[in-house]
Amino acid sequence: MSTSIATSVPVILIFMLVGMTIATWILSGTVPLLIYAGLQVINPQFFLPTCCIVCAIVSLFTGTSWGTVGTVGLALMAVGEGVGLSPALTAGAIVSGAWFGDKLSPLSDTTNYTAAIAGVDLYTHIRNLLPTTVPSMTLAIIAYGVIGFSSASIGTGDAVATIENTIQSVFRLGIYCLIPPFVIALTIYKRIPPIPGIFLGVLAAGVVAILGQGATLSELFSAAMNGYQSQTGINAVDQLLSKGGLMSMMWVISLVIIALGFGGVLDATGCLRSIVSHFAKHLSTRGRLITGTLFLNLGFNFAGNAFVAYTIPGKMLLPFFVQMGIAPQNLSRALEDGATMSAPLIPWNSGGLFVSSALGVPVLAYAPFAFANLLAPLFDLLWAWTGWFVPRSSPEGISDTSDEERVIND
Repeated sequence: MSTSIATSVPVILIFMLVGMTIATWILSGTVPLLIYAGLQVINPQFFLPTCCIVCAIVSLFTGTSWGTVGTVGLALMAVGEGVGLSPALTAGAIVSGAWFGDKLSPLSDTTNYTAAIAGVDLYTHIRNLLPTTVPSMTLAIIAYGVIGFSSASIGTGDAVATIENTIQSVFRLGIYCLIPPFVIALTIYKRIPPIPGIFLGVLAAGVVAILGQGATLSELFSAAMNGYQSQTGINAVDQLLSKGGLMSMMWVISLVIIALGFGGVLDATGCLRSIVSHFAKHLSTRGRLITGTLFLNLGFNFAGNAFVAYTIPGKMLLPFFVQMGIAPQNLSRALEDGATMSAPLIPWNSGGLFVSSALGVPVLAYAPFAFANLLAPLFDLLWAWTGWFVPRSSPEGISDTSDEERVIND
């Protein structure tokens, strides 16, 4: 249990920092400025596809779905509520976009990890993700356009004006409010690792909050620890902006620790490997192998978290791909589509826990509307059984890889 939980320390630190980011970016005026600008420039009927595309772009360039959800996603939730859309719809569009970018970004930890597990060059892995990611995202954007066109009530009027006026009266909105995201963009450009990079964003927001918004040091530390508490008297605004803080992430962190501890026990007792070994005996064709990989990833995601779902099935099934002459980038793609894309759709998975905590929408409410996440595995199944977009590799050299032969024989 201890060994398994230790692997989550970087994830836990990111959880804590994202909670601090949400609160300090509200206190600094960054999130309120994005909300204000979004209410003014986004057409309500095209809000959902715009929301999805914006999150995809931000996530692609930052390499983090969580960071996208906790910053830009939070602002978009407020805009969506302002234009009369269901929070579940908006959250679904945010998740689709954020995980699309995370999956294709060369800066993403999951993209790099799945490529490494399968022994594939990073950019070969990313190129092979396109046949499932692009059509699923395209259909998702079309669906959001259709739903948004018929659902956006534009019952904005007084409601939107109230939100805009309240934000203007409480915060000093100016170009300096964009300094924190600029700092984050700079850390990405300089290839600074995520944990110090996000922390620099928190520090920048703290400086802007003190110098630009007149916050005291005590208010800054209180917000970073316990979250920003909006007290405007306007219920819609107070609900939108009372978010974040390190403590808001602690229940999520506790569940991550429990899930990883449980996963560690299952791994150490051989339960997980026994399941994979038994299951793998039936993966005798290309279609069965890729289908089995997807379902194993999904099963491990239900039992633990995405990194457990990458590691154990990935290592155990790689020899089967080699033996059948199926290029290993098909394995890494199945790991992404089966584990990465399903993570935010499972209530007790770290991905689902984070999104529901950051956006304030239950997982089971937004999951049916995360179209890109739901469609990507279906395209993987389609290509697996038709043979389209499934690169082959030469099975030469298998006789020289005794370890792989031994696993296959077992």
